[in-house]
Amino acid sequence: MTNGAHHDPVTVMRRAVAALHAELTRYGLVAWTAGNVSGRVRRPEASGDLVVIKPSGVSYDELTPESMVVCDLYGRVLDGGLAPSSDVAAHCHIYREMPQVGGVVHTHSPYASAWAARGEAIPCVLTAMADEFGGPIPVGPFALIGGDEIGRGVVATLRDSRSPAVLMRNHGVFSIGATPRDAVKAAVMCEDVARTVHIARQLGTPVPIAAEHIDQLYDRYQNVYGQR
Repeated sequence: MTNGAHHDPVTVMRRAVAALHAELTRYGLVAWTAGNVSGRVRRPEASGDLVVIKPSGVSYDELTPESMVVCDLYGRVLDGGLAPSSDVAAHCHIYREMPQVGGVVHTHSPYASAWAARGEAIPCVLTAMADEFGGPIPVGPFALIGGDEIGRGVVATLRDSRSPAVLMRNHGVFSIGATPRDAVKAAVMCEDVARTVHIARQLGTPVPIAAEHIDQLYDRYQNVYGQR
């Protein structure tokens, strides 16, 4: 591989997306071949952005950068010898409608999916939720798999929300971020707080955080916390 090819944006994104799938298994967010990560490759408007996504039905331990599938923003395969994820239409709809999104993740993580099965938002009762999600984690509508209906539900739910994650009713989690890594982080944090709030509800009624405190916590975490 030439040095130029090594730094080609599509090659870089293939490596990043392939590697991030290991985080889904590391944190117990997926089973068997379910779940997926995708990343947007930004290009000049005349060329159109690209999407790099997991191939459908391939085991996580078999994923490589070369097995990632490259599509246009309408899910048409441009490069790759395998079929893209069955969720590719949903991912692409999100990218088309939300230009700020650079990464999308879908999981069936158990605790968050249990809330989705109840059709219930996760209330903001933890400072970690205020930090990452800026409020409750909302519920999106029921939608069938295979077309862009799921993507439409994700966009409709998250467009005016600070949350980077949505519980799609009777299904699972979709999360978004400026990068694929950000979207993976949101999926990890979604499952973590879903578990903790579930445990809290077994002990009694969780205490909500006041709206003004949520705003303060969210602003601090988003704009002050960490290395700048």
